[in-house]
Amino acid sequence: MIINDLVVKPKKKKKRIGRGGAHGTYSTRGMKGQKSRSGSSFPVGFEGGRSGMKKQLPKRGGFKSIHEKSVVVSLKDLDKNFKDGDVVTPQALVAKGIIATAHTKFKILNSGELTKKLTIKKCLMSKSVEKELSIKK
Repeated sequence: MIINDLVVKPKKKKKRIGRGGAHGTYSTRGMKGQKSRSGSSFPVGFEGGRSGMKKQLPKRGGFKSIHEKSVVVSLKDLDKNFKDGDVVTPQALVAKGIIATAHTKFKILNSGELTKKLTIKKCLMSKSVEKELSIKK
């Protein structure tokens, strides 16, 4: 290949806005208004000041909380799975298959009856459960 055999492709000229020529006086911008001025730019989705489509469309999906919900453990579950005199801890609940992991957020609620005497440690519980346990002790 020889240098003088190379074909140079002509470059397309850059559009020179507002310099006369084929595009004329207003240079494809129109006569007046914000868009005809120099330095005009709009954010994406701007619709001339009215409420945009994003705001007009119905909202769907509801509320997604960043906090995980507590698993409910009832007194009925404790009565069914533990023996008289057992200690109820998060690890014991995992071993019995009541909650998934020891780090799972859970709360003991007063639904059902507790007929056995249990010791509950490191567990969140409702006030009614605390009252019931204090009466039984």
